[in-house]
Amino acid sequence: MNPRLLKIVVLALAIAAGTSFLVYKMVKNRINDVPVSTKIVVAAKTLDLGLVVHDTDLTFANWVGPVPKGLSTDPKAFIGRGVVSTIYEGEPVADNRLAANGAGGGLAATIPNGMRACAVRVNEVVGVAGFVVPGMRVDVLISGNPPTGSAAGPRVKTILQNVQVLSAGQDYQKNAEGKPVQVPVVNLLVTPEQAEILSLASNETRIQLVLRNPLDNETAKTSGSAMSDLFGDARPAAPAPARVAPRKVEVPQPAPPPSVLQTQRVEVLNGPKRTETSFTKAEENR
Repeated sequence: MNPRLLKIVVLALAIAAGTSFLVYKMVKNRINDVPVSTKIVVAAKTLDLGLVVHDTDLTFANWVGPVPKGLSTDPKAFIGRGVVSTIYEGEPVADNRLAANGAGGGLAATIPNGMRACAVRVNEVVGVAGFVVPGMRVDVLISGNPPTGSAAGPRVKTILQNVQVLSAGQDYQKNAEGKPVQVPVVNLLVTPEQAEILSLASNETRIQLVLRNPLDNETAKTSGSAMSDLFGDARPAAPAPARVAPRKVEVPQPAPPPSVLQTQRVEVLNGPKRTETSFTKAEENR
C-alpha cells in the first residue's frame, strides 16, 4: 500500500476514535445529570389538626432529587401518630407535622412540653367577633370590683400578654355534614402558673380577649383603669401634713413674794423700873 495513503487512513481512524470518545463522555455526563425519582409518602386526603393517621390516609408520590430530611418512603413511620399541623391532600407527610409516637391525637398532642391548654368561655364580643383563630396572639383583660371595695368603682386590668391561641370557636372533629362544630370556647396555650391565674379570673371576673400583632413581642406596662378615671372624678390624695419640730417655751419664774415686817415689843420689869424694847423681823408671805 502506498505509505502516504496508509498515513491518511491511520490519521482518520485516530480522529474518529477521539470523536467517538468525546461523544461517549458527553452522553454519559448527560445521563448522570438526570435526577433520580423516589417514591415518598404523601397525604391521600386532607389530614385535619388532631387526627390520628391510618394507613388509608397515606399514599405515594414521586419525588425528583434527594429526599429532604423529615420525609419518608415508609408509611409505617407515620401510622398511629396525631396531626399537629394540617396536612393537605397530596402534600408530603413530614415528621415535624405529626406528634411523637404514643402521644395520640386531639388537642393534647399539640401542647408542647411544660405548657398547658386552658379553656376560656367566649362570645362574639369576648372572642373579638370571630377574628381569634388558632395561631393568633392575644392579651387577656379582666374587669370587676376589687375585693377591697375601692370607692373608685370597677376596674379593668391586663393579666396576661402575648398568649397563643390553640383552638377557637370550633372543634377539631366535624359533624355528620362535614362542617366544623361551633363551640363558645377558646383554648389558650399557657404555663401552669398562668393557667391558675386564668382559671381564677374566669370564675370571679369577666374576661375580654384583645387581638395583637403576632410580630409584636413587647410587654406593655399598664396600671389598670378604674371607673372614676373614665369620668375624671379621680381626686389626688391629700398631702400629708408637714411635721413641725416642737418649740421649747420658757416659762418665766414667778417673782418672790414681798417681805412683811413684823414688830415685836418686849416689856422688862426691874423692880419699880419698867422698860420696853421693840424688835423688827422680816417674814416672807407664803
